[in-house]
Amino acid sequence: MNNLGRRLTFIIFLALFSLYIALPTSISLDFSMAGRQIKADIDIPKISLNLFGKNFSSDLPLKQGLDLQGGMQVILLADMNGIDLPDREDALTSAQEIIRRRVDLYGVSEPLIQTAKSGDQYRLIIELPGVDDPAQALALVGTTAQLDFRVETELPALDENGEQTDTQIGFLPTELTGKELKKAATQFDPNTGEPVISLQFDDKGTELFAAMTTDYVGKRIGIFIDGYPVVAPVVSTPILTGQAIMTGNFTVDDAKQLAIQLNAGALPVPIQILEQRTIGANLGEASVKQSVFAGLVGLGLVVVFMILNYGFHGAVAALALAIYAALTVAIYKIMGVTLTLPGIAGLLLSIGMAVDANILIFERFKEEFRVGHSYLNALELGFGRAWESIKDANLVTIVTALVLINPLNLEFLNRSGMVRGFGVTLLIGVLLSLFTGVVVSRTLLRAFAPILQKFYHQKDQS
Repeated sequence: MNNLGRRLTFIIFLALFSLYIALPTSISLDFSMAGRQIKADIDIPKISLNLFGKNFSSDLPLKQGLDLQGGMQVILLADMNGIDLPDREDALTSAQEIIRRRVDLYGVSEPLIQTAKSGDQYRLIIELPGVDDPAQALALVGTTAQLDFRVETELPALDENGEQTDTQIGFLPTELTGKELKKAATQFDPNTGEPVISLQFDDKGTELFAAMTTDYVGKRIGIFIDGYPVVAPVVSTPILTGQAIMTGNFTVDDAKQLAIQLNAGALPVPIQILEQRTIGANLGEASVKQSVFAGLVGLGLVVVFMILNYGFHGAVAALALAIYAALTVAIYKIMGVTLTLPGIAGLLLSIGMAVDANILIFERFKEEFRVGHSYLNALELGFGRAWESIKDANLVTIVTALVLINPLNLEFLNRSGMVRGFGVTLLIGVLLSLFTGVVVSRTLLRAFAPILQKFYHQKDQS
């Protein structure tokens, strides 16, 4: 098999695989034929694979954002009056991590929790798709995190009648809380190089921690946030200086994450609800239907335009566009892209850009064919000489998409989730349009070259 055959085989396999992933798990048919109402449900078989140690299933949902499936958006204002200026960003990040953990425990699918700074105000923007109980959601995110230290001890085990049957290991609360913890930080053991967590207490905390570690040598001290155990190190020796080191099999990421969680108690940030908004699912459903209808109409008009203007070449471009659509939806599902209404707009915009590359190529082909080049030479020259224009146009769009996404989370650029969703879908669309508009179209045209060559030769003779 030559190179063209291998490329064509790969494109056919990629198209069929993408179409399989893109299709819903079941299709419902409901139509009339010869006066009879026909209804049928078709279930598409699922495929489960283990790739590179990860389980992969073809039964992937197309995730929808807050504006499509409905839910709740809450904007919280953090009171930083009691926090030193250098510590305010850490305090806001700590509050963000605590709320993220609470939301995860609540079971919200695909929440968006962002930090934002507006002037001297520090805010948390929380989007909870699918949440239909505003009171419970506000109770979930609207309270300040509480950190406390508890000591390991034996507690009575009670039966169903409330009578003691045995003892069990548990943790008893103490007077030491996050208010007495000045700072938690990630450090590295000078002897082993392994990451460790350092704790520094204030004067009151030093006294309480010294008494605790003296009385409970060989036992564990549990650190709890909102009643949830975060870590429970064993006391190896009394600590009288107010500075402690927690060791363990921490990775660097684990150590940093733990420090952030502990600082949430060390830097308690009073928060208040600045704005709340409930979005109904009906609005999202109507928006999706209108967007899909607009997209299908636009796609149909593009296909008609390409075929009328470029004939067989336009038909090949339409086939490449269908492959592009299947690839796009499949990648959304595989990557877990959360689709929002602005994201759909980015998708529709990228469809036009996918055809734009073909228009440039076909127009250059016409010019080369008119000056006397053979069909195959004109086709290769058309792709080669149009590439510079295609590359420059798409490079500008890629840079624009990256600015909208703001992957480095720069403060002077956009940090809105909706705009980022538009940027993500636009970036994916542009990259895929380059692939389908150049690679796929070129391969298909080369495969159909013997037929198209005869057609254009006859057309030229006439």
